[in-house]
Amino acid sequence: MKFVRAIFSIALTIGLVYVLNRPLGPAPALGPFLSPFTGFWQNGEAPSNPMGNQVLKANSLKDEVVIRFDDTGVPHIFAKNDFDLFYAQGYITAKDRLWQMDLQTRAAAGRLSEILGRATLELDQQSRRLGMGYGAEANLKMAMSDPRSREALLGYTAGVNAYINQLDVKDYPVEFKLLGYKPEAWQPINTMYMLEQMTLTLAGRSNELNMTNVLKKYGKEIVDQLFPDYPMLRESPIIPEGTKWDFKQLPVPVKIPEMQAAKHLSFLKKPKNALGEREPKFEGLGSNNWAIGSEKSITGYPILANDPHLDLSLPSIWYQAQLHAPDVNVCGVSLPGIPGIIIGFNQNVAWGVTNVDADVFDLYKIKFKDDTRNFYRHDNQWKPTRKRTEVIYVKGEKEPIREEVVYTHHGPVTDTDYSSEKYPTLAVKWIGHEPGNSFLTFYELNKSRNYDDYRKALTHYVGPAQNFVFADNNKNIAITVNGKLPLKYREQGKFLLDGTDPAEDWQGWIPADQNPYVKNPPRGFVSSANQSSTDQTYPYYINWSFSPSERALRINERLAAMSRANADSLRLLQNDNFSVLAKTILPKLLSILDKTALTPTQKAAQITLANWNYQNSPESVATSIFEEWYPMLGRAIWDDEFDSTPVAMEYPSRDRTLYLLLKQPNEKWFDNVNTPAKETLPDIVSASFKAALDTLAAHHGPMSDSWQWYKVKATEIRHLSRSLKPFNAPPIKTGGASSAVNAISKRKGPSWRMVVELGPSPKAYGIYPGGQSGNPGSPYYLNLLKKWENGELNELLYLSSPDQENPRLTSRITLQNPKMFTK
Repeated sequence: MKFVRAIFSIALTIGLVYVLNRPLGPAPALGPFLSPFTGFWQNGEAPSNPMGNQVLKANSLKDEVVIRFDDTGVPHIFAKNDFDLFYAQGYITAKDRLWQMDLQTRAAAGRLSEILGRATLELDQQSRRLGMGYGAEANLKMAMSDPRSREALLGYTAGVNAYINQLDVKDYPVEFKLLGYKPEAWQPINTMYMLEQMTLTLAGRSNELNMTNVLKKYGKEIVDQLFPDYPMLRESPIIPEGTKWDFKQLPVPVKIPEMQAAKHLSFLKKPKNALGEREPKFEGLGSNNWAIGSEKSITGYPILANDPHLDLSLPSIWYQAQLHAPDVNVCGVSLPGIPGIIIGFNQNVAWGVTNVDADVFDLYKIKFKDDTRNFYRHDNQWKPTRKRTEVIYVKGEKEPIREEVVYTHHGPVTDTDYSSEKYPTLAVKWIGHEPGNSFLTFYELNKSRNYDDYRKALTHYVGPAQNFVFADNNKNIAITVNGKLPLKYREQGKFLLDGTDPAEDWQGWIPADQNPYVKNPPRGFVSSANQSSTDQTYPYYINWSFSPSERALRINERLAAMSRANADSLRLLQNDNFSVLAKTILPKLLSILDKTALTPTQKAAQITLANWNYQNSPESVATSIFEEWYPMLGRAIWDDEFDSTPVAMEYPSRDRTLYLLLKQPNEKWFDNVNTPAKETLPDIVSASFKAALDTLAAHHGPMSDSWQWYKVKATEIRHLSRSLKPFNAPPIKTGGASSAVNAISKRKGPSWRMVVELGPSPKAYGIYPGGQSGNPGSPYYLNLLKKWENGELNELLYLSSPDQENPRLTSRITLQNPKMFTK
């Protein structure tokens, strides 16, 4: 018997060794991952030694670099030239965020399938078809032609690779071990892919197919009624109303006949080779920035604040750092994979950004000569196409996937209007394809000293268009709606465009110095919250649709009332949970409910709403009721007309719905066309209210503390993999909503909060959810989360020399090139 057991044990061991060392589908072999010598056990980190001091070899450096770390894990980098500065930034960013850099680069380049197999093939095909590689290559060529950006890219690349080259298998980030692959060498084009990915996130949406569907079904009169080019109720534009445009206007292109665009569309299902659905616009959920002038500040100098709202992820989208060289001392946040600081401050200036949402993604209907797609019709000529072969390698498959993408002068022909089952028929004209060197904007902002430097830096910027807020120690404040903005006729790109007609091409660019901006306005502050860029007097077209005005109205109301403000005043505004939307519409809705028969439970919910102070606090039950009810009311109004065709239809905006409820109570849109009865506004208000309560009860039980807003909203911060749940953040308790300044949804919110008090010695405060490290085993993975959840900020340590003493400093790394010490 002992002999049999021994044989069985040996066989079982051999079997386990065999199984654990073989990949299981897309997953890697578990043996190496579980190994105590090279597996995930090696990824645990102890807190930094306060007296730690390491000297590391760095072969490409020109001189010695010192990196000091503070108690939150932030590196403060001191170099003696730009190359070394960016080398060290690349090195230390890779140390903390290497897998994040690799994943996001692969996503932009369409290379996820190399590590994840067929599961991500469609995502890779979308990236290739959209021309992400084409855009990255065009931008790299521009960046490498300028000595400043070339030096930054080469230095950063060398630093990332220096870190990668020193890694043993046991040192790989845990995600590499889980997925069974190793880091590859960083290349300068990877930085361009990172910029492309951000451009896609912020300027990669298109609704003209949906709008053209509406136009085809309902006609121009209804489109004008339901989809106006400017908010109908109220607006507080980024550039204050009444601002004079002091420039010589270029001729504005002439608009095409109204109905021409609609003729292109047929109601057919999308073929498989089209671009996939892109993430829809989240109405109202966006970023904020503002600056108050010295007259409103207790310090006598401007104060600037910025909180960009993006995906909440672990690790964070941002990476905090201080960069110091002979002509720069800048502090703030960078994007892992991109040299320099994107949002931050130096001794003299501070700046921040929010998204403009300019219309820089248009679809053109293409007419090919024949099925070879070698020629397309444009300007009464047959013009040759260009073809680009995309090769996608798929994990576990011997042969790669090859696909030929056709390019016209508009861009890649990779989307569809449903009219062809053979191949795509729409070309994508996108700012992501436009050659430029946006990196130089941030390079110069990092080193800028005054307003003139700020304005000069913005001239390099291509996209995605951003609202650049600014303040300096000369007591200037400013905001610029900035980017390379196409010169278009009004509403060009609101509907599908005719690719054969040169009149529908982009007709050049709005001059950079004619982009909307304002300096030192009389009201004493500048601000943006993704709302309309200007009033209707601005002569050029930027877009027809922006975020609703509620956040902007609240911000501007509070800034106008401020006096003797300090950094904490602006921090409190960043955390403002007041719902302008609820204050505007709820009294009207409750007055209708007063005439409605309600059960005791429904009446209790009505009373809860009536007693609400419009604060979207974490514990509020009223917030949960309203935030469930109002979207449901919107769907009840529009679903029967706009969700009843086999193709997607654009819905009227939240602002337009609000106007309908307040100003047009007898409109036909309240009737449900799918029922024999004729519904009215009271019918649809009461029915949606009851349905909202039923939905809350179904998911959270009877009305009680289980309906508290933070429980219903259930904000979560997920690991970038989306599937490694143990690496997610624990449940968090937050308020806010899309109509509040503190705009937090289930998975989006303030990815970085920053406030800067300028002056002879600037003081700055900032935080993001998570921590500096992308390693779940690091003490710096979640160390900032609780403060972020509570709406607090950390003071940002701003050093002037590598040997400066400060009790918050912990460890030190010195990078040295061994050749410097060779005799």
